[in-house]
Amino acid sequence: MSGQVVGYVRVSATDQNPQRQLEVLGECHKIFTDKISGKSRAKRHALAELIGYIRDGDTVRIASMDRLGRDTRDLYNIVAEITDKGAAVEFVNEKITVDKNGASPLDSLMLGILAAFAEFERRRLRERQAEGIAIAKAKGKYVQQPALSDDDVEQVKTLMDLGYPKTEIARRFQVSRQTIYNALRRKV
Repeated sequence: MSGQVVGYVRVSATDQNPQRQLEVLGECHKIFTDKISGKSRAKRHALAELIGYIRDGDTVRIASMDRLGRDTRDLYNIVAEITDKGAAVEFVNEKITVDKNGASPLDSLMLGILAAFAEFERRRLRERQAEGIAIAKAKGKYVQQPALSDDDVEQVKTLMDLGYPKTEIARRFQVSRQTIYNALRRKV
């Protein structure tokens, strides 16, 4: 192997622990970590840094393909972007490697099938969630998360400036962390 082994880790939230993925990756010369949902590639700064960092001959090692791409098209686009730079992509759990020459026919087939199944499962999960919410609403048991007032948002900002963790702030206001994030985004 002529280049470096560069790891990429992504967890969906800042309070999630990437340790399991780091153990799967094994020894790497450098590791890039994103702590954000994979929905928006624009906010995945570590992925952008990784793509800027890699060179011809490097190997990008990822624990699992769902950590790299959110859907089949996204996965293929990112893999193509990495391999166009001359680096290989290694998905450890799936035992699939794609390099600038492409993947073996079997690896290509498995990549397509596994990516399609992962996307299918994400869509089914959202569908089941929507069905569950509809049933709960029909029974009058679904309660919408309370919104934060402008005063509440100012208090949240003050607490954040003082260094309080978002989880603790959310608990104080009896809302989810996501409600805190949404309220702060609206006020920006």
